[in-house]
Amino acid sequence: MRKKEMLAMLLAGGQGSRLGILTKTKAKPAVTFGGKYRIIDFPMSNCINSGVDTVGVLTQYQPLQLNRHIGIGIPWDLDRRYGGVTVLAPHVKDGEQGHWYSGTANAIYQNINFIDTYKPTYVLVISGDHIYRMDYSKMLSFHKKNSCDATIAVLEVPFEEASRFGIMNADGEDKIYEFEEKPKEPKSNLASMGIYIFTWDKLRAALIEANKEHNDLDFGKHIIPMFLEQNRALYAYRFQDYWKDVGTIDSYWSANMDLIKAVPEFNLYEDFAKIYTSSDHQPPQFTGPDADVKASLLSEGCEVFGSVYNSTLGPDVIVESGAVIRDSIIMANCIIGENSVVDRCIIDENTAIGKNVKIGMGENVPNKLKPKIYDAGITVIGENSSIPDGVTIGKNCVIYGITDATHYQDLRLDSGETIELDSEGII
Repeated sequence: MRKKEMLAMLLAGGQGSRLGILTKTKAKPAVTFGGKYRIIDFPMSNCINSGVDTVGVLTQYQPLQLNRHIGIGIPWDLDRRYGGVTVLAPHVKDGEQGHWYSGTANAIYQNINFIDTYKPTYVLVISGDHIYRMDYSKMLSFHKKNSCDATIAVLEVPFEEASRFGIMNADGEDKIYEFEEKPKEPKSNLASMGIYIFTWDKLRAALIEANKEHNDLDFGKHIIPMFLEQNRALYAYRFQDYWKDVGTIDSYWSANMDLIKAVPEFNLYEDFAKIYTSSDHQPPQFTGPDADVKASLLSEGCEVFGSVYNSTLGPDVIVESGAVIRDSIIMANCIIGENSVVDRCIIDENTAIGKNVKIGMGENVPNKLKPKIYDAGITVIGENSSIPDGVTIGKNCVIYGITDATHYQDLRLDSGETIELDSEGII
């Protein structure tokens, strides 16, 4: 079998619990982003745009929607007889009991045989839940030039935010001599982006050795410190473009809003490095004679008869007459009923909002059940839900399921409250 110079291992099994109800039934990389895309489209597109044509996608949590979306990799030109995309789930090996992936490096360790099949010189390890555009071939050239054993992509962050990241301390030539995980008093502002290139024989040996002592192998906790202890050639590759971890409701909302600025921080319309996705052929968007749309991103198949301001709409969204949407993310196949107002809200796929509904009203009270997740004034409505006519809903509310008037006291849901129904409609 022909040898590959470099293949990519894309970690896409995370639950993304800080995205709350948005990841109740799907993995974080499968969450819709920017109208018609899903988060995983960005690293997948980066791979093919960088000439990386062999990608292993490691799945675990709620993989159904993610697997359907990836398919055989056609949208990214990864439907290949040799290489292409391969979905790698946890599995039983050599008659032993199977194990879930218990850490980022453990996931790679469990798939050593897959990597060895292609005999790569280098392995690119990336995450499936970041929004950015990057040419990995430039990072590989840097890796070769410095004869690296490992190269870590880093981003300069404000010093006041550095304590939230894994920080790489490097010398004047960007050789890393120390790694600090979320330090209280950071010595530098070079934050790890979770993007690594390893010389495969060095990483392979380290994984096998470290696995003898740690059953939860992690790159930040175990492999990077091991490389430093062994005085391996470990370098920081500086990235200076747009990158965002959309791991919280607020950061996910903010990253979507970045797309619709007059001069967007992240431009989806670049010709030189397009973002590809799996989508059906849909009719063009339609705006009615009384529609008003400003600073918004509308996907194919949308029908707008009302007003949309500073928002992103996924495919086949219908905004009925008199409805107003502001500062919101409306995912595919949603209906916003007549004369309803949706303000600073995230509405997941296949959801119906009734007539004369008002969402995002009142004071910014953190959610009572999960205040650390829902505290940015954004109300989130899960997929396959419905809101009856005439309801008023506050800020930081969470709604999931087919609700009716009996679920609301006096047709109201105050800020910070939650309605989460099971499959039988019971709270």
